[in-house]
Amino acid sequence: MKRKKYSPEFKREAVELARRSETSCRQIAQEIGVAPSLLNRWVREAQPGMEKAFPGTGNPRDEELARLKRELARVTKERDFLRDAAAYFAKESSSGTR
Repeated sequence: MKRKKYSPEFKREAVELARRSETSCRQIAQEIGVAPSLLNRWVREAQPGMEKAFPGTGNPRDEELARLKRELARVTKERDFLRDAAAYFAKESSSGTR
């Protein structure tokens, strides 16, 4: 099996997302399509002040795929939230009319 390569920009963006988000590293890793242990390693490697934390190269296609996965996860969460809210308010309005 061929090993995936990620660009330094992708890694920096993933680390920044992990640091800014209130979501767990595990959840973020699943959303962007990487192993949780890999994201945790990137976070450790990207300690503040380390400009050259990720010297490797990556495939732009992998970056695009990860970006699309993140966007899909975000849109799916929004959809699920709206569906649950609509069901809640429909239930409230039907029980309130009795």
